[in-house]
Amino acid sequence: MYEKTFPNKRFKLTLEFLQKHVKTSETIFDFGVPNPFSKIMEENGYTVKNTKGEDLDNDQTALQTEEYTVFTAFEIFEHLLNPYTILENVKCDKLLISIPLRLWFSPAYRSKTDMWDRHYHEFEDWQLDWLLEKTGWKITDRQKFTHPVKKFGFRPLLRYFTPRYYIVVAEKIKA
Repeated sequence: MYEKTFPNKRFKLTLEFLQKHVKTSETIFDFGVPNPFSKIMEENGYTVKNTKGEDLDNDQTALQTEEYTVFTAFEIFEHLLNPYTILENVKCDKLLISIPLRLWFSPAYRSKTDMWDRHYHEFEDWQLDWLLEKTGWKITDRQKFTHPVKKFGFRPLLRYFTPRYYIVVAEKIKA
């Protein structure tokens, strides 16, 4: 996944946001297979569980059977066809989600060689906010940040000041 570039800025800002809102004593269920960021969370004292590679659009068993106090989904919701169902099945009271934002100057990402590495959703911030609201979550903090690339051109220039990532923390609304 990160053969040519490693997202140091994104990982640094995501870790800072996580540390601001989640104690190391809390158990994290990180949606998606083990990855470089789940390793970073563990290196920083967090207990992290991951999914096993199942088709998450069709199988939310792990959400119901694992024990966890915080749900995280870092850059995974854009790959799902139905994130609404996922959010309905989260059984804890706190979640952190980050997504790449839709960029008006760039098409949706689609790997031609890996069918799992495609973006079905290219979210705007209000769309994630609405999805969380509709599934019973209240956002308590949010942050946007850019992700410049070291290339020349008009689009790389736009990436210096156009937010590319959006991260939120939300709490389950008690009925």
